[in-house]
Amino acid sequence: MRWVRALRRVFAEALEGVEIAVENLVTARLRSALTVLGIVIGVMTVIAIVAIIQGLNASFQAQIANLGAHTLYVSKWAWFTQGREQWWELRNRKELGRKELEAVEREATLATAVAPMGMTQSDLTRGDLEAPNVQVIGTNAQYLATGAGTVAVGRFLAETDVDLTRSTAVLGADVADRLFPGFDPPQMLGRKVAVNGKAFEVVGVLERRGQLLGQNMDSNVVVPYTAFQRDFGGRRSLSIAVSTTPENLSALEDQLVEILRRVRRVPPEKKDDFSLNRQEQFLRTYEQLTGSLFEVAIAVGLITLLVGGIGIMNIMLVSVTERIREIGVRRALGARRSTILLQFLVESSIVAAVGGALGTALGLGLAQLIALVSPLAAAVSASAVVLGIGFSAAVGLVFGIWPAWRAARLDPVEALRHE
Repeated sequence: MRWVRALRRVFAEALEGVEIAVENLVTARLRSALTVLGIVIGVMTVIAIVAIIQGLNASFQAQIANLGAHTLYVSKWAWFTQGREQWWELRNRKELGRKELEAVEREATLATAVAPMGMTQSDLTRGDLEAPNVQVIGTNAQYLATGAGTVAVGRFLAETDVDLTRSTAVLGADVADRLFPGFDPPQMLGRKVAVNGKAFEVVGVLERRGQLLGQNMDSNVVVPYTAFQRDFGGRRSLSIAVSTTPENLSALEDQLVEILRRVRRVPPEKKDDFSLNRQEQFLRTYEQLTGSLFEVAIAVGLITLLVGGIGIMNIMLVSVTERIREIGVRRALGARRSTILLQFLVESSIVAAVGGALGTALGLGLAQLIALVSPLAAAVSASAVVLGIGFSAAVGLVFGIWPAWRAARLDPVEALRHE
């Protein structure tokens, strides 16, 4: 069939163009290296920054998962404030306390878990051993169900611990290591530690959780919120973690607003005097920050690729001038204009693709080096690698059109006369 023969011819011409392109790259190594340098720098810059941003995204999302994917946090404070005026507005809000907690527990029908959270910093001691600046969390038995980790050994707080204001404690992994060096975890259970100078019995140890936004999630101790209020003051503001199923998250938010406005007696014309925080706020703010960095990286990469593309076009024009007689001979022997055009397009694309491959390899290496010597993470998807090489080849194709067209339009007779 005619289209099959045409396809075979195009394939053969493209293969011949590849062979000629590789031969020219090897023959003029210095010129080829200088030609692809701009492409290498551009792709290396983009790939390195994309790898770092993707690594940070994966690390950040893993950390944010510690907040509970389907948990709302009711608080006096918003996680993010804009300007001093808003900060003063939040500071002057009424504290959240047991009244709000009991209303949410009683009326939030869409909630699957409700846990109060009172927080402060205190030193923990056991004999001569000390764990300084530990975060003390006062909560109830449903705290872990809101996405706050798991117990490694022993048990978590029970409802009776809260109801009877027992002095029981669940230690974070780092606190357990500091206060019980050399102990097997089960040996810690039943022993006493001092929290703010008061004796608490260790009933469990939490699984190690790592860092969350630079904060050590293992330097904490969890106690019943009733004991927390007894020892640290009952007037401290509580936050309330409320979990639900994924499909009910938005409906729960509306339900909580209604409950809290009624309990706190907020007039209809006034705005809420409390905040509902969720992990998407962190993700949204983070994506805005990394999005700007990504846009700058892409802009720098595109400018460098543009410069590299212009370099490829100039070198290809020089190559056309040097090979005018060769083109004339090929045309005299029956080569079509389309064959010459395809040859030079393939050559410019291969030059750019080689630069893209080198730039991708160097970009990945640079990203891994940065990850080794700094806290930044690095990761890259296969699609980014393919896109880097493919886009480079496309740049070579676009900037090779003019030289290829000039080569294809040469008059065979004039080309054969060229010295």
